[in-house]
Amino acid sequence: MISVGDRDATCTERGALSSPVCCHCLPLEDMPTMNQAALEPVKYPGPRSPLCYGSLQLPSRWLLSPLAGYTNLSFRRVLRELGGLGLATTDLINAKGLLNGNRKSLQLAESCPEDTPYSVQIFGSEPAALCDAARLLEERGADSVDINMGCPVDRITKGGAGASMMCSADRTLSLVRSVVESVRIPVTVKMRLGWDDSQITAPRFAREFEQVGVAAIAIHGRTRAQGFRGSVSLDGIRQVVEAVDSVPVIGNGDVRSIPDAARMLQTTGCTGVSIGRGALANPWIFRQLAEWEATGRWSPSGSFEERLALLWRQFQYLQQQIGIEHAILTFRRTAHWYLKHMRVRSRLRHTFQQASTYEEVEAALRAVSAAGPCEGTRNGELPELTISVPSGPVERW
Repeated sequence: MISVGDRDATCTERGALSSPVCCHCLPLEDMPTMNQAALEPVKYPGPRSPLCYGSLQLPSRWLLSPLAGYTNLSFRRVLRELGGLGLATTDLINAKGLLNGNRKSLQLAESCPEDTPYSVQIFGSEPAALCDAARLLEERGADSVDINMGCPVDRITKGGAGASMMCSADRTLSLVRSVVESVRIPVTVKMRLGWDDSQITAPRFAREFEQVGVAAIAIHGRTRAQGFRGSVSLDGIRQVVEAVDSVPVIGNGDVRSIPDAARMLQTTGCTGVSIGRGALANPWIFRQLAEWEATGRWSPSGSFEERLALLWRQFQYLQQQIGIEHAILTFRRTAHWYLKHMRVRSRLRHTFQQASTYEEVEAALRAVSAAGPCEGTRNGELPELTISVPSGPVERW
């Protein structure tokens, strides 16, 4: 567990403005879809100017969100092989842990020649630590650094990091300015709309961040108090877009299909779209979005056979990076998503989760292959997967 110390004051006490998480072991509820998005016509967007983070031009405007426990190097590699991905961001990383040489922190920041362009998301509340971490990442070849201002998890916000940064305007602005000035690579920020409905601070922060040189702003359309409950506020994201002059604003939240992304773009006016859990359910979504932007059409997502091959390739990449023992344990949560969407029977999913050697993993996947899906076909499109998110009061996460 990552620790960032004790919170010294509540949002209100610290001068609030008045205006993935890893969910594997948390109670879950279904993530709502955008209202009737799948039933609305998908308007062909036509050619658009390239998305740039300062001098860094991205291959597309479709971005992978940082997602605790999932957006590791092996996942980023298979997504890039499928195509369409403009920028991938790592799991959130404790800036102090990175500077102290923590093995897990360094591992999360690892990349490879195929993983480009990529951004590393860091969190913390001390300007010196974030600046030093940003410089270290620049030296290690990161294309961009992202500051986490959106994580709602209590153990992160207690230390004044994550979403609680939205409650201290002067301190946060000073911190972000310091990081921007400490490196030559683009610095971006990801935030929520605000702490709660009474403190919608994102538009004001966006205006100020643009002035201090932030290269882009990603906005998740919920408050910290919401967690993942309710629907994302497209109106709230649009207010952030309208608050800035030219800096790119990236919309995030509840995007798991082409209609969802189309509605995000058309309703908010955002420059790009960042996708997290939607990419877990459908790793082909970035390729589909790039096809839609280029032609107005898109190919189907992966079949049972294609997903099985992708699962195996990602597992191989992971074990190459961290060794077979750690890979088997680490990959279980990712395999859960793969196998569930492949409509693999629960008995076979359980067998995979119990595998503890390379041979047992191989045997479990051979059994999965032999059985095939319990719904749908081996080579056609599979039924849509319901995406689960953490439920219950955010303070208990």
